[in-house]
Amino acid sequence: MERVTIITGGGRGIGRATALRLARDGHDIAFSYLSDDAAAEATAEEVRDLGRRCVPVKMDTTDEADVERLFDTAIGELGGVTGLVNNAGVTGPLTRLVDADVADIRRVVDVNVIGYLLCCRRAAKEMAKRGGGAIVNVSSGAATRGSPGEYVHYAGAKAAVDSITVGLAQELGREGIRVNSVQAGVTRTRIHADMGDADRAEKRGAMLPLGRPGEPEEIAAAIAWLLSDDASFTTGAVLRVAGGN
Repeated sequence: MERVTIITGGGRGIGRATALRLARDGHDIAFSYLSDDAAAEATAEEVRDLGRRCVPVKMDTTDEADVERLFDTAIGELGGVTGLVNNAGVTGPLTRLVDADVADIRRVVDVNVIGYLLCCRRAAKEMAKRGGGAIVNVSSGAATRGSPGEYVHYAGAKAAVDSITVGLAQELGREGIRVNSVQAGVTRTRIHADMGDADRAEKRGAMLPLGRPGEPEEIAAAIAWLLSDDASFTTGAVLRVAGGN
């Protein structure tokens, strides 16, 4: 079966690692990215070097028209969509909630909740036409820890992602569409620098039972399994990949 998977936020970090892992597993890839043209093109070339087709789409997942364009482009150039990885996310600056800027709070909720819902909605429509498919929502260990003093609003948004995952799994199961989430723990990506603490992954990782942060490829492996036929009886699962925390 031809596999065509859309990955949001696929230009770098966990999204890039997932694109490469899925390409090795035989998926053609369409991925979205917000602004980093150089990183997006580099990832696309890496996927093509693995012998798979790849289409990068510059867009914003919080914009309904952009989401429609992402899916339309993927379908037009690659064929019917069999998988979706909702990965695009932002944390905003590290801060206590009382000090958080309202614009940052809104952006966190928009990207991590509204963006995921818009992409799930379109994916469900497309997959229902094909008689099935698989969606993986990238969540965070913050969803259960609450992340006090860092980003409570982000933690709440990711808890919403897990709730959406469980509900959609039940809603779409009869249509052959599986929906699962991966609660990623602290991982070596650029997101830590973006939130204002470039050394955060190493510092937080040292406190985990495994004594280190995760690698993007380790999160990608869990995502790839949930998309695979080996997970054919798995839906509504919230898989924690967080080094024991």
